Amino acid sequence: MVYLMLFILVVTIALFIWGKFTPDIVALISMLSLFLTGILDVTETLSGFSNPTVIMIAALFIIGEGIAQTGWTAMAGKKFVEWAGKSVPKLLIIITVGAGVLSGFVSNTGTVATLTPLTISSAWSIGTFPSKFLMPVAFGSNTGGLLTLTGTPPNIITSNALVEAGYEGFSFFEFALIGIPLLIITLIYFRYIGYKLLPGNKTNNKPVNIESTLHNWIEAYKVHDDYYRLRIRSLSPLINTKIEQWHFEHNYNVTIIRIKRRHPNVLKGVPNFIEFPDPQTELYYHDIITVKGNTEAINKLMITFRLGLLPLEPITEELKHNLINQEVGMTEVIVNPNSVFVGRKYKLGDYFKRFGIQLLAASRNNKPLQDKEIVVKAGDAFLLRGTWEAIDDLKKQHEHLVIIGSPEGMAKNVENLNFKSYIALGALILMIGLMVFKVVPGAIAALVAAGVVLLTGCVPISKAYKGISWTSVVMIAAMIPMGIALQKTGTAQLIANGLVENLGSIHPIVLLGGIFLLTTTFSQVINNSATAVLMAPIAMLAASSLNLSPQPFMIVIAISASTAFLTPIGTTTNAMVMTAGGYKFMDYFKVGAPLLLLLFIVTLLIVPIIWPL
Repeated sequence: MVYLMLFILVVTIALFIWGKFTPDIVALISMLSLFLTGILDVTETLSGFSNPTVIMIAALFIIGEGIAQTGWTAMAGKKFVEWAGKSVPKLLIIITVGAGVLSGFVSNTGTVATLTPLTISSAWSIGTFPSKFLMPVAFGSNTGGLLTLTGTPPNIITSNALVEAGYEGFSFFEFALIGIPLLIITLIYFRYIGYKLLPGNKTNNKPVNIESTLHNWIEAYKVHDDYYRLRIRSLSPLINTKIEQWHFEHNYNVTIIRIKRRHPNVLKGVPNFIEFPDPQTELYYHDIITVKGNTEAINKLMITFRLGLLPLEPITEELKHNLINQEVGMTEVIVNPNSVFVGRKYKLGDYFKRFGIQLLAASRNNKPLQDKEIVVKAGDAFLLRGTWEAIDDLKKQHEHLVIIGSPEGMAKNVENLNFKSYIALGALILMIGLMVFKVVPGAIAALVAAGVVLLTGCVPISKAYKGISWTSVVMIAAMIPMGIALQKTGTAQLIANGLVENLGSIHPIVLLGGIFLLTTTFSQVINNSATAVLMAPIAMLAASSLNLSPQPFMIVIAISASTAFLTPIGTTTNAMVMTAGGYKFMDYFKVGAPLLLLLFIVTLLIVPIIWPL
């Protein structure tokens, strides 16, 4: 049975290295092989799909999507780029340090799920590929987990092993004594060596550049020619009246697009923004109304209703701040000959509740249409404004409309924050709090936070499911049985005992190094928690038999269990960035091997000094 287990393990690793099949398919093949050969029963074979870790990972992807959809990722990405400028080394340092520090307090998977979209956005913004930064995020989070007791499960497992053996466990920040030096080594490595070894993979996850997109729309549709913001002054007859009363379009050839409430005593329950005013919308003193109309019409409107003209910012910023936000977006569509819209009359600026969109501008034969009312022809291009959900639904409702670009990607790059942004951030903080204070298990904490994100509408359910990397989730779930099989067949125990017996008689440092190498070897293919559980009693027994302190051995197990740098299946963090970075199996070995060697040497030099043998 041991030889059969070794054969399946070797074939699985070979398939991963070959790269012919996707990682999730290889993992599923391995899982089924363990069942068909009788090594595992049905319950053990499928245990990965009910494993709390897998559920937690899926929930963390949803939380990460909520953070991205509500503007935090775009804002943080902008700040990262501002701090880094166009300097790749600076961005690399910021990303790696950020991942390391955050993972000391948030789970490694939570850290990577949160930073992955931010890293992708930042990388593209400075003109390089995400594959140059995503692996440092994963490795940095693995190393940063050694900063605190709760940073990663092996820390807790080794500390508990000491307590159960009658020794004092590690304090909350004791791991930082070795964690900080290792994080610094990781940072220096990626700054001067690792970055050169990382592949430059051109993936298809380039975020939408809102500034560039808006600039193109402004030029193509001449939006700035009839776009104005007016303020309702104290003596205006519009105050406390409804829009329908004045027939703005018929009498003044002007359309009200948006209203911003600014009155200090505005009625409770009245929203600060009316994104799509209808005839029943009331106007208040100090409102700022965004309107479309030619200069003559606007002048007439200002004189008649005693309105003030607000100075315009640069038009791109004006549109970005006033027409696009977390709730409302814009898109460009082209009408096909078979569309139901062909031949119909529409007024520019009108809001159509049936479709949930506003017709902001139109173009025909690459020339903007200036007429107030247009008859739609095949090939016409429209600039539409509506909620992001309405824009997403537009294509589903009308198959003969071609949506240009990526509205979904554009939505993620709106950096303006709103109420839902703080709900999403609060959900993340709630998850951290529940984990740090051990109120509930980590998987439950993540599910609670994900539930908050979904129930409050921070991210629509459809988008939440799209945001989950199912390849990573399935691969991790299918590989968990591998760890069970290694322990069940005694394969892992047999290897461990042989190594300890052969090295223990030479020198304690040699034994310490052997335990590091054995633990890190297992961690490349087994979940780090399972590795720590397997190795802790073996190391404890070895230390006791030689009358050595078990503390340095437990520290070494915690460190080496978090050094799964050679394969994408060693840790969930490695798996999470594999698809996003376009990495292959050998990329991890090429980049991770030198780092693993450095951490091995530093660990054997520092650990015996801080925790004497």
